[in-house]
Amino acid sequence: MLKPSIIAIDGPAGSGKSTLAHLLAKRLGYVYFDTGVMYRAVSLAALERGVSIDDEVGLSELAETIRIDVGAPSVDDSRLYTVLLDGVDVTWHIRTSAVDAIVSPVSALPGVRRALLEQQRRVGQRGHVIMVGRDIGTVVFPDADRKLFVDASLEARAQRRHEELLQRGERVTVEHVLDEMRRRDERDRSKPISPLVPAPDAIVLDTTALDIEAMVDQAEAILARGGEVAVP
Repeated sequence: MLKPSIIAIDGPAGSGKSTLAHLLAKRLGYVYFDTGVMYRAVSLAALERGVSIDDEVGLSELAETIRIDVGAPSVDDSRLYTVLLDGVDVTWHIRTSAVDAIVSPVSALPGVRRALLEQQRRVGQRGHVIMVGRDIGTVVFPDADRKLFVDASLEARAQRRHEELLQRGERVTVEHVLDEMRRRDERDRSKPISPLVPAPDAIVLDTTALDIEAMVDQAEAILARGGEVAVP
């Protein structure tokens, strides 16, 4: 049997990696899977059920017991996928600023990561999948066939996230988003477990000055230069 083709895309919040992966997957005929939604679902469940982010045992148990399903878009509202938390559609609820504020410390907990790691690997092992996250190329699939690390300036990323929040009706200032993103970057990059860093063999794609189409074109070109990308 041929080795499953796995494309790992990592990068900080607001870098454009999720949009890039979604469109690239459509272009190549791959499955798109954003692993970050799992940590967001756990964070949302913690907020709804009153589990403190300081309660490592409680959060780990929560991650082990809730059911998170990720599938194709079920509603035509610009979503890239549908996320179900114990059968309830939470696709947009996991993208609120309240979840943004706690998802980084929640995702840093070893128990939470262990609870979700095997599920992520099972999806990837089906083959022909583009997996997006912050540690796909370093931890989840260090032997992925192709690896990209998508980045952009802090200011560009904050502006993108601010526009996204406004479109969903959240009234926040760009300065607030910039400050939250700066602190989140610091947390993500200084985590003792699975810090946000490019894999040694990842190719870095800076999207600061790129529109969506140029981003996808450059990513496809990078993958092609690294060798032929298998398609189903």
